[in-house]
Amino acid sequence: MPAHHEIYALRYATVHRQRRDNFISADAHDAAMPMDYYVWLIRREGRCWMVDTGFNASAADLRKRTMLRCPVEALGHLGVSSHQVADVLVTHLHYDHAGNLTKLPAARIHVQERELQFATGSCMRHDVLRHAYSVDDIVQVVHGVYDKRVCFYDGDEEIGNGLQLVHVGGHTAGLQAVRVFTARGWVVLASDASHFYANALGHSPFPIVHHVGNMLDGYGRLMSLCESPDHFIPGHDPLVLQRFPRYGDPDHEIVCLHEAPLTPLPSL
Repeated sequence: MPAHHEIYALRYATVHRQRRDNFISADAHDAAMPMDYYVWLIRREGRCWMVDTGFNASAADLRKRTMLRCPVEALGHLGVSSHQVADVLVTHLHYDHAGNLTKLPAARIHVQERELQFATGSCMRHDVLRHAYSVDDIVQVVHGVYDKRVCFYDGDEEIGNGLQLVHVGGHTAGLQAVRVFTARGWVVLASDASHFYANALGHSPFPIVHHVGNMLDGYGRLMSLCESPDHFIPGHDPLVLQRFPRYGDPDHEIVCLHEAPLTPLPSL
């Protein structure tokens, strides 16, 4: 039996969007559909893994996002300091997932090798592919390579008892999800393999995509790796904060993903 982990989602920013902004296919029933920004903390017997590191206030100002709190400092509400985070599982290197690495100077960075190759390769000549990356964040990862702090992967990898990396691609060349065993079974942190529940459940991709076919195939694959849609956690959906039990002060906007949701998935 794999070891049980706790998983926490921490909301740190938000932005107003319409439904038409969140799908490649046109939506005939356009309405408000805001996007939330999360990082995740996995914890087992005192050991902590941070999944993604969010962005900082400067990036929020530049990209006109509403910054709610520093995602690294917010770990303090879970009783975790930045020095206790020995490992950062970076799902991909977009600005909202790979910023703030300077706040975790001793942590090992776990990333798919093809993601760093993609983020520093010829595709970055194209504005539409480069837009979601921040060169300063990528440079920090390169510094980590030279400091021997980056662990590279080429595909799926089990990095601990009940903790797995799953290469998906689609959104970016090297996007990876994180599969975690908990007291309620296997939970998949999909990150941007599916921004919203509606992307995966409706087989309707988000517009920022490197390979549409890989993104569509990824929906089914990730769903097959978790117990049910209630064990599938999209990367940016406000429903995550609304559905799962709060941890501590509700104003801190942290929810427990290792516990069952309080409400069923609404009609999407």
